[in-house]
Amino acid sequence: MRTATRAAYAERIARVQSFISDHLDDDLDLDALAELACLSPFHFHRIYRSMTGETLAGTLRRLRLHRAAGQLIAGRVAIARVAAGAGYGSVTAFRRAFQACYRATPATYRASAARATLPAVTIGRQPALVVAAIRHQGPYMEIGRAFERLISWAAGHGLLAARPRSFGIYFDDPQSKPASQLRSAAALLVPGGGALAAGMEWLAIAGGRYAEVEFRGPYAELERAYRGLYGVWLPGSGEEAADGPCVEEYLNDPRKHLPSDWLTAVRLPLMA
Repeated sequence: MRTATRAAYAERIARVQSFISDHLDDDLDLDALAELACLSPFHFHRIYRSMTGETLAGTLRRLRLHRAAGQLIAGRVAIARVAAGAGYGSVTAFRRAFQACYRATPATYRASAARATLPAVTIGRQPALVVAAIRHQGPYMEIGRAFERLISWAAGHGLLAARPRSFGIYFDDPQSKPASQLRSAAALLVPGGGALAAGMEWLAIAGGRYAEVEFRGPYAELERAYRGLYGVWLPGSGEEAADGPCVEEYLNDPRKHLPSDWLTAVRLPLMA
């Protein structure tokens, strides 16, 4: 596939992914999504799968279950309502699907996610990096929308074969302001100097000393790592947090592993 054609397809697929993220509660029609991508229904699904690495149904299931995991952790929504919001007609069907993906029943997952433990923390120096990024404003749980666009752009430019490093940059304390005002950015480490798509920019990740926790599990549970890092480790460490954003590096591909096996390095900047 020529570079220009591949990039054009990536832009079309990115439109579809943004639409899916914004309409998780709707019945999504294949023909309508194909029309949105300006592709024939006959070819659309194969192109989508080849560029994203998953089927449309797989994308929808992954995003709905990710949202459900966040709702379970928040603890304010009844499991029956979470099941309905994820598109399941019964709690039993939802329980089966959730357990297959997250290796725990919804009730067990909700109970276990509430525990904060002392993490295994290492301190080291990280080099300064310049990354291609898309900014996101809103709940941190919804930054996946920016990542979907970013991955589509990278696929369209032939950058995914090299498995570029993937980062989330989080500028605000989620307890300090309304979720709608939280600022973050989805980022990839790719060769610099090239043109970026509309809505993208080059961002710097500061180098220096960082405290790091390697967390295994769903992204919806990452708050556990932060609670342990800030509430348990930092007060007794003798260290002081630097004035800068926390950075997450996603160490494996969420499309190729179950959520229970996702690996994330959570990094807190420290004073020199």
